[in-house]
Amino acid sequence: MAEAFAWAYPSQIGLAALVLGYLLGSIPFGIILTRLSGGPDLRTIGSGNIGATNVLRTGNKKLAALTLLGDMLKGTAAVVLAGWLLGGKAAALAAGLGAFLGHLFPVWLRFKGGKGVATFLGILIGLNWSIALIFAAVWLSIAYLTKYSSLSALIASLLTVLPLWFWMRDAQAAGLMAILALLLWFMHRENIARLLAGREGKIGQKG
Repeated sequence: MAEAFAWAYPSQIGLAALVLGYLLGSIPFGIILTRLSGGPDLRTIGSGNIGATNVLRTGNKKLAALTLLGDMLKGTAAVVLAGWLLGGKAAALAAGLGAFLGHLFPVWLRFKGGKGVATFLGILIGLNWSIALIFAAVWLSIAYLTKYSSLSALIASLLTVLPLWFWMRDAQAAGLMAILALLLWFMHRENIARLLAGREGKIGQKG
């Protein structure tokens, strides 16, 4: 089990990868794109979240799609660039962690960021695209059936990191994604409470 988290041991390269990932992950695409389009500050509408689901509440589907793409690809870019520039799997994994933390806690927004779903998927794409497809398929299926973005993310993250075959294929990547899934669930704690109370907003619902 210890080898699954070997990438987390501090080193100069690991710290550099973590910082690189954090800087990429902290780019708030939702806020940038809505402001450039003349839209409202995302933090003042809907759930107050900076991600694509809240952008969709503005009624602009194109901006929501671009936000989703940006938040996703910054996770992918962190993993790929760190692996290429700094060399090795450990750097890629450290950058993935940095990108996720950057999205959740961006210094530019006083450490109040998003909930990490798109960035979680982007990191998966960079590490193992076939497992990323499983995540996307589960998310889309649950979202189609329930219209709940949060529930879709929670179930998809569980079904991505829990199966034994993931750990057998790449224990180090699985270790990282397990940590990120725990963080994702923590960031959705209020959504979980609303789901249980029947008060969670649905995809595209305004207000």
